[in-house]
Amino acid sequence: MAQPRLTTGHVGLNVTDLERSLDFYARVLGFEVMGESREEGREYAFLGHDGTLLITLWQQSGGGFRTDTAGLHHLSFQVETVEEVRRAEAALLEIAVEFAYDGVVPHGEGAASGGIFFHDPDGVRLEIYAPSGAKEGKAPTAAAPTCGFF
Repeated sequence: MAQPRLTTGHVGLNVTDLERSLDFYARVLGFEVMGESREEGREYAFLGHDGTLLITLWQQSGGGFRTDTAGLHHLSFQVETVEEVRRAEAALLEIAVEFAYDGVVPHGEGAASGGIFFHDPDGVRLEIYAPSGAKEGKAPTAAAPTCGFF
């Protein structure tokens, strides 16, 4: 029996403060709010682009993202061009987001793909990258993929 061909549907993230996370993902990163609940104890938001659900936020976490437990490593968003990555970087710099590396960096030494690496308000590791246009940059480390250990 043939296995089904799977694609990622959406990613659900636990957050500590729905309002703060909505501000970050919707206003700062440009996601549309497709649905939400503010009922106490059941706060959530569905976010997407052009009618496609991409992220769900669930206010049910008592603490920030931890890298020392099993689960999500990082969440990556692909855009078409490195110029779009740079525009996202400029918007994030305006709100003083802390970046893992300076500027757009390739995914590895000599790689054409690359992007920016940063954290959301709860510390979830995020990446915005383009499939090409980053080759002229220098990879932060030659020993591992750029998105592996930030």
